[in-house]
Amino acid sequence: MRKPLILVTNDDGITAPGLRALISYMKDLGEVVVVAPDSPQSGMGHAITLDSTLFSKEVVIDPDNPDIKEYSCSGTPADCVKLALQVLLQRKPDICVSGINHGSNSSINVIYSGTMSAAIEAGIEGIPAIGFSLCDYSWKANFKTAERAIKQIVKEALLKGMPKGVVLNVNIPKKTKAELKGIKICRQARANWKEMFDKRVNPMGKEYYWLTGEFELLDKGEDTDEWALSNGYISVVPTQFDLTAHHVIQDLNSWNLNE
Repeated sequence: MRKPLILVTNDDGITAPGLRALISYMKDLGEVVVVAPDSPQSGMGHAITLDSTLFSKEVVIDPDNPDIKEYSCSGTPADCVKLALQVLLQRKPDICVSGINHGSNSSINVIYSGTMSAAIEAGIEGIPAIGFSLCDYSWKANFKTAERAIKQIVKEALLKGMPKGVVLNVNIPKKTKAELKGIKICRQARANWKEMFDKRVNPMGKEYYWLTGEFELLDKGEDTDEWALSNGYISVVPTQFDLTAHHVIQDLNSWNLNE
């Protein structure tokens, strides 16, 4: 039997340590092909390239693993998945994994995440997909602490499949291996960013703005991703890309819209 084909991507760029760690974990589980941005694309959400050219080339980042094909792409994370599925891969992947992101993508952050948008793009195409993020923005973050958990989650997804229209958003707290308490299936916590723009002046005298802000948690539930992360658990949130608020349809049908 042939090994499962695993598409690996991210939003921090093809040389990011988090991606290199995820590749090393996935090569133990199947045949790996990497298609990732040639430069950091954090916060790009589900943007795609429409009004400029898109470039891709095969690259060698890790000469010790010549069996792993890797491609850099000039576009966004979503572009990477589209290009992989339509052009670069010889067959449909059995799963797409995105990450490991440097920094959290829990709660409302999922909306802005290029890491999760890559996974969602694969999910739209009917491919089981998982986004992985570590709550540590450092380039030297320790990704080894969650290796076992990441492999287990991917193994289960390959073995049991995933519901149609759902991808997994997995966030890993900044803990040692001994401090990790386990894995919790959660819902997305209600939260937002209390944002501000810091007005500055460059050396040429031109005004510019720098986005700043504070994360504001509005949810005290103990079944959320934020609670799990704060209490030493890896959070797994099933995320759907159907954004319809189904529970509101009946109320809207009571509006007098056709008079």
